[in-house]
Amino acid sequence: MKPHPVFKAILGTLFGALIIALIVFLGYETRNVNAARDYIGKAVRDRDTITVSGHAKTTATPDLAQIDIGLYSEGATVAAVQGDNSAKMNAVIAAIKALGVKDADIQSSNYNLQPKFDYTNSKQMLTGYTLTQSVGVKLRDLTKVGDVIDKSVAAGANQVNSLQFTIDDPTGLQDSTRIDAIKDARTKANALADALGLHIVKVVTFSEGGSVTPPMPYATDMVAMKSAAGAVPTIQAGSLDVDMNVDVTFEVR
Repeated sequence: MKPHPVFKAILGTLFGALIIALIVFLGYETRNVNAARDYIGKAVRDRDTITVSGHAKTTATPDLAQIDIGLYSEGATVAAVQGDNSAKMNAVIAAIKALGVKDADIQSSNYNLQPKFDYTNSKQMLTGYTLTQSVGVKLRDLTKVGDVIDKSVAAGANQVNSLQFTIDDPTGLQDSTRIDAIKDARTKANALADALGLHIVKVVTFSEGGSVTPPMPYATDMVAMKSAAGAVPTIQAGSLDVDMNVDVTFEVR
């Protein structure tokens, strides 16, 4: 029995379509193989980029003073030196609190008890003990810096180890200064692209660095100055600089 002519026509059509599909598939695979062969050993082409640096600086007034006040005591026994030092330090802290400084802004920062020796005639002789104790004070009312030093010395403190001015929370200043630095970088990039006949497409990479530069710390000889002159000198907070540097890489065409 011979196949019906219509059935033979359908088979012929399907077979032809299969042949065409096979030819298309083989052609596609051949193109992929040739493309892969062309790129073997060749690096992917980098995007065209330019990198520029931006800088900005903001000058601000400090709103926080950090003072380290200390006591040095000597005594024949541990009990004697600890008793003397503790009594004076308690008086110093009480004097500071009386000026309105909160407990959270007063923190013990150092406590160092050591034996004291005499090496006369090549012999080591214990002669007593020394005790150094310090307290760190954060002062938010900068008009009271001189008063804190004055009252602390009057209460028995004999060391002012450091006095620095800073900004309690520099985040806002750093954010605004960073934006200015980015604008500076963008301005430089636009000028460079125009000079080269290029067009900026987008930012590719970004990095930053910054610092807050405080005024120079005051010298530590304020107690001697008070003893000699009878009063603590007027303290000037000055100003500090917030610096931000950015490096921005732009894709160009």
